[in-house]
Amino acid sequence: MNDSAAVAVLPTSTLPAVSAETQAFELQLRKAKVFAASSLVPQQYRNNLPDCVIAMNMANRIGADVLQVMQNLYIVQGKPGWSAQFLIATFNQSGKFSAMRFEWQGTHGAKDWGCRAYATEKATGEVIRGAWVTWKMAESEGWTKKNGSKWLTMPEMMMQYRAAAFLVRTYAPEIAMGLQTADEIIDVTPAAAVAEQAPTKADAIANALRTRAVDTDTGEIEPPTHLTYAQVRHELEIAKTDDDRALAADMIRSVADETQRAELTELAKLLADAPG
Repeated sequence: MNDSAAVAVLPTSTLPAVSAETQAFELQLRKAKVFAASSLVPQQYRNNLPDCVIAMNMANRIGADVLQVMQNLYIVQGKPGWSAQFLIATFNQSGKFSAMRFEWQGTHGAKDWGCRAYATEKATGEVIRGAWVTWKMAESEGWTKKNGSKWLTMPEMMMQYRAAAFLVRTYAPEIAMGLQTADEIIDVTPAAAVAEQAPTKADAIANALRTRAVDTDTGEIEPPTHLTYAQVRHELEIAKTDDDRALAADMIRSVADETQRAELTELAKLLADAPG
């Protein structure tokens, strides 16, 4: 009797848990579909349920808004990285620390010129400080030698961003979740890596479009990459999948001429409605 009773109890104690897990997953998928269908999310998330689910999971872990995570997570040379502003904002809003501040040392432009980030831990009152980021470090690591490096045009901001990343990874690693900032990835990626990947035709255009909108160093909106009418028309005509068509349609905004943009928009609609 006891054995049979135990067997009878087992299904009723386990089935609700499985059902709840399934329901939670289905709810997550429904939410992901909404994001994937939105024109407000970055291109890489459109019609991409797996990446939307991952972004939702990351947002849940760090207590951030999903759209905010999507707009601040960049793919640089195949590696995901946060914008530095996002790390600073998330650190400040965590409730565990005072607002992040910066202190300076040395003479501007000299080897010893440097910056480090600090804050106060609210639970203990302890002042926490990150590692110094100096001009000597920037030169030794090769950060200033990159083509178009922001270290040469806005060194103060770059020092603050790098110092902030050091502080967060040391005292609040759960915020970064093990990821570097986008500008860190750029600084440590060899210039030859771009050539080794050798993107061609649509891949090269798609990559340019995905990275054109936001300067990952400063958060400023950059001028779009201009494409020709012929380039975009070609991409529209060879697009086979819904993802390809969506990406090709997104390229239209990068054509400078308004009349050509209107013509390409009509073509995109015709091709989307075409059977098969």
